[in-house]
Amino acid sequence: MNTSPVSSNALAADARSLNALKLQAGQSTPAAVKEAAKQFESLFMRELIKSMRDATLKSGMMDSAQGDLGADLLDQQLAVQMSGKPGGLSDAIARQLSQQMGISQSANPSAKTPTSFPVHSSTPQAPLPASGAGAAASVSQSGFVQRMSAVAARVEKSSGIPAGFMIGQAGHETAWGQREIRLPDGSSSFNLFGIKAGPGWNGKVAEVTTTEYVNGQPQKTVARFRAYDSHESSFRDYARLINQSPRYAQARQQKGSVTAYANGLQRAGYATDPAYASKLSQAINSTLRLQRIQA
Repeated sequence: MNTSPVSSNALAADARSLNALKLQAGQSTPAAVKEAAKQFESLFMRELIKSMRDATLKSGMMDSAQGDLGADLLDQQLAVQMSGKPGGLSDAIARQLSQQMGISQSANPSAKTPTSFPVHSSTPQAPLPASGAGAAASVSQSGFVQRMSAVAARVEKSSGIPAGFMIGQAGHETAWGQREIRLPDGSSSFNLFGIKAGPGWNGKVAEVTTTEYVNGQPQKTVARFRAYDSHESSFRDYARLINQSPRYAQARQQKGSVTAYANGLQRAGYATDPAYASKLSQAINSTLRLQRIQA
């Protein structure tokens, strides 16, 4: 069976294109969501153009069934050409569909955004495995939270940073464990928080390609990241960074509020993504909900 993506020049109003789109959407991949969103926008634009045409007075000279058919085909083509533009309606639809279906939009390089400071950067741009159906994505998040709960609880006792805050940030940084930083031999660096290996770091290092934001624009660069012997070491190093660095003094005073803590990290320069605090807050809140369910 042919399961190739629906052609970007095909409109879902066509029966074959609609059936192919349904088959592809069943895979619940980011590509399928993106194409479905474009088709929704195409249908919306087609109806908008049709309404505009119906509202236009006709001269009567060229009116005919053949003329109406030609106009309808032209409307379809215009709708397709006007859809799928960056920043358009399809982007908003894709975001909403992804949230409802629990699909990570990691086709967007880095679910998290990096920082130009030497302590942190984004998760490297390694391919992210397809998350499958929305339920599978939820299972991925739930499994990550469950796996990290014990170690995070131990680090919370010694650091005072809520376990849910740390797990949520680790999940955001690594796409819930699916995109951890790797060493040259393919093994995990256990770096869950995207912390860079600055001049004062004497441990192991993983050198990978990542995305940095400069003046709000994403740029690929090669960066050196800290590598640990275990996930617990990563949690403890993160806790030391937050509790001991003067940069994060304000953030560590906001442990009673998810939003305030996330905003504090962003203001301190943990990441350069303008939407980092919002994304981090969402990840932490998701973690807290899962913790309540798993308790």
